[in-house]
Amino acid sequence: MKQTNRRNFLKHSALSATGLIVGSSLVNSKAFANLPQDSETISGPIVISTWRHGLEANEAAMKILLQGGRALDAVEAGVKVTEADPDNMSVGLGGLPDREGKVTLDASIIDEFGNCGSVAFLENIVHPISVARKVMEDTPHVMLVGEGALQFALEKGFKKENLLTEKSLKKWKEWLVKSEYKPVPNIENHDTIGLLAIDTNGNISGACTTSGMGFKMRGRVGDSPIIGAGLYADNEVGGATATGTGELVIRTVGSFLVVELMRNGYSPQAACEEAVNRIVKSNINLDGHQVGYIALNKKGETGAYCIRPGFDYALFKNGENKLIDAGSAMR
Repeated sequence: MKQTNRRNFLKHSALSATGLIVGSSLVNSKAFANLPQDSETISGPIVISTWRHGLEANEAAMKILLQGGRALDAVEAGVKVTEADPDNMSVGLGGLPDREGKVTLDASIIDEFGNCGSVAFLENIVHPISVARKVMEDTPHVMLVGEGALQFALEKGFKKENLLTEKSLKKWKEWLVKSEYKPVPNIENHDTIGLLAIDTNGNISGACTTSGMGFKMRGRVGDSPIIGAGLYADNEVGGATATGTGELVIRTVGSFLVVELMRNGYSPQAACEEAVNRIVKSNINLDGHQVGYIALNKKGETGAYCIRPGFDYALFKNGENKLIDAGSAMR
């Protein structure tokens, strides 16, 4: 498996450089002081994920973590539960199609070494998250899209399946009556699943997977497969993932923003609130739009926040798996 830990190289280089400029105004001692120290890390495990379908995903992820498994394996196993659920029309099998009646999937994954992989505009594969992991581990690339992603998946042994269920087909035919292009996030009060986990070694990984907005334009890709937008993690700091209108998340590089805020001393909750407020304070018309963030840091602290009421998340911590309503910027 590819585990090029560029962070160790950068860390050693940075320490050497710091030794040459001790006392210089270039060294932000406050920022360094706010980084979680090794003594502050927790033994874990913790799992946090978006929406009520995260409860079942958390169970699958925690099962691996309680056996001493790696966070990367846990996040993949967790979101695969949601991808395989035909009754969930926003992720994987049974996801709502685009305006052409085709189900297209996006997913990304990131491990504790900073390795990451993603797929976008992928068709006919139930588990895009596992294809994304193969991109991370078996190629020199980060993202594969469309026909190329499908070809890669088939070469890796994944099987083609029809992802359009009777339920999602019916929804598409109802939409065709007017064919109004008004994609709405949070269909049936859920969309996407983003999941973060910290294992017993204190390592953090994350996964994010979706079928995107229902009845979107053919070829539309949201934030979920974009590292730094829909998902980001830095094992020295923490991780974050997003749900909702991907265009709003992409414009603010939302998950990266949350992690960088935590790096500079923000709690996960404060970081999520600031990232949402950046969107709210913009000039973008937010009518009908939602964005929610969840975050987890190295101390095991968590946070969540959204634009408007309605976003809930699942948190499995200290032996309890529960659904929590996130606070919101708008009432």
